[in-house]
Amino acid sequence: MLRSSTTEPLWTPTPERAGASAMEAFRLAVERTVPTRLPDYDALHAFSVARPDEFWAALAAELRLPFTAPPSAVRSSDALPRTRWFPGATLNYAEALLGPAVGTAPDAAAIIGVGEPGADGEARERRWSWGELRAEAAAAHAALRAAGVGEGDAVAAFAANVPETVVLLLACASLGAVFTSCSPDFGAAAAAARFGQLAPKLLFASPVYRYGGATRDVAGAVGELVRSLPSLVRTVELPYPAEAPRLAGVPDWGAWLAPHRDAPAPEYAALPFDHPLYVLYSSGTTGLPKALVHRAGGALLTHRKEHALHSDIRAGDVVFYYTTTGWMMWNWLISVLASGATVVLYDGSPAYPDALAMFRLAERLGVTFFGTSARFLQGLATEAVRPGSVCDLSALRTVASTGSPLSPRGFEYVYAALKEDVHLASISGGTDIVGCFMLGVPTLPVFAGEIQRPGLGVDLRVLDESGNEVREAAGELVCASALPSMPLRFVGDDDFARYTAAYFAVYPGAWCHGDLVERTGNGGIVVYGRSDATLNPGGVRIGTAEVYRPLEGIEEVKEAVAVAKRTGADGEDQEIWLLVVLRAGASLAGELEARVRRAIREGASPRHVPKRVLDVPELPRTRSGKVMELAVTRLVNGEPIGNREVVANPESLDALARRLASL
Repeated sequence: MLRSSTTEPLWTPTPERAGASAMEAFRLAVERTVPTRLPDYDALHAFSVARPDEFWAALAAELRLPFTAPPSAVRSSDALPRTRWFPGATLNYAEALLGPAVGTAPDAAAIIGVGEPGADGEARERRWSWGELRAEAAAAHAALRAAGVGEGDAVAAFAANVPETVVLLLACASLGAVFTSCSPDFGAAAAAARFGQLAPKLLFASPVYRYGGATRDVAGAVGELVRSLPSLVRTVELPYPAEAPRLAGVPDWGAWLAPHRDAPAPEYAALPFDHPLYVLYSSGTTGLPKALVHRAGGALLTHRKEHALHSDIRAGDVVFYYTTTGWMMWNWLISVLASGATVVLYDGSPAYPDALAMFRLAERLGVTFFGTSARFLQGLATEAVRPGSVCDLSALRTVASTGSPLSPRGFEYVYAALKEDVHLASISGGTDIVGCFMLGVPTLPVFAGEIQRPGLGVDLRVLDESGNEVREAAGELVCASALPSMPLRFVGDDDFARYTAAYFAVYPGAWCHGDLVERTGNGGIVVYGRSDATLNPGGVRIGTAEVYRPLEGIEEVKEAVAVAKRTGADGEDQEIWLLVVLRAGASLAGELEARVRRAIREGASPRHVPKRVLDVPELPRTRSGKVMELAVTRLVNGEPIGNREVVANPESLDALARRLASL
């Protein structure tokens, strides 16, 4: 198995930095209260999973969750997936982000919305103070009520990453309506497959967005979407910087809010901890996307834990995460407001007009927490871009990476090319829990290729196929106890049959997430990829990341995907096929293919060497930028793709099919 590239840490926090962290303050507070000796993070984590009721109660108290009625217990006695949290308690998610307890000055920046530069080369930037954000949310709350939206009603947003989309989420939460969103690069059919499951009353739509230097007009898709949602009573056009309204006969945001501009601060609805906040969706590659109902208190408590403790985000920080409204990291980012920090929204390509665009943004805004994808960082490493040499990143304390495993080379690149003294937090979780199973710990060292630890309260196990726990060997990522951010339910799954089949069929009573991981001797976690995309040639289980990492030293290979080609009369065996995207001018002819095979043999093992190596023009990706390993696997094995609408670049499927047909 591939482990960390070094036994020495890449970064270790100074005693002063670790001692000043919120994680250390929480450890000391719990140690005093329990009382139990908890000398370090690992001891605190062990306490959190061994005595979960005490831990979650202490966490809620430490983070000052704004309960309007106290809980009668921490959780119900119902087994997963029916566990209920903090029964009897009431709170409001929007109040937690906007209420006076946040303690921010009215004129301080709450949201900075930045759009990709237009034709004039100027970036579109809008700053909203806390006072302006609260006033806008109050007006939207009043407008929703006037439109007949009440507790439990669904409101959908086909929306660019602009401040008004945040306001809409907060206004829905303030009165108990259920919010759902996807980004406007989704096609009408993909959006309808999601929103149609909720029968929304209102639709808010961005008819245009910018990406890669081009303005993309999606007014036609909005029209198709409206026609496919018979439940709608109104559609409202969301504004986009420097663009005129484009939806004929539809009120724009300003006109919709105009009658309510003087609305007083809303009376935040006192709602149960488990009240639905928003609905997120699985990718839906092979069928209708799963519609995951997330609870308000669970999302709030989980995000506050991950922000304040694991990410050390504080009041006054400036927090950026590159995301769209169709990815759960957008929901994660918005909760940062509860910390009193400034949220930076960016709409556009992260690499336009060049690879340094996001770092110039970080310099200009004084970003303290910079979140991005592993793919973005590894692309910068391949291109030998050195942001730290040309941008002032002195304010930056934390870099977070997610979306796919960050390789050891990616870790080393951050410290060599971005900043030496920075907490690099590789994080991993998912839409399913709108949070993380494992992530950074600001009091511990960082090792190349490893996520530092499981999150507090996460009873993470690595199990083999027989259900035995393994260490320093690959196995299934399993969470053995309930988490407050696990979905409340799936839409249309009243008997929990689909929910149970999705997560509890492999190890009854324990959540099986579908990731192949390893616990290392350092105590960290290495992620090898999705277990349903795991390769199994000759009965030997291989994670796809094990094949990819040796390729990082081959400059001609831009990116690659390894898939299992079924062989034998009944498809009972597999062989590895490696599909590579090459740089301009490179060719597998000659010695390059031999170098690829040699690198994998020497960097992994002879069993990892692919049976076939094929060059392809492009790989299919999800809307959040992940390579779709399962879609490629289906094509390689002659199976159809059930839902092309979820593919960000569907033309890649056709090109790949033609390439395979030419063999």
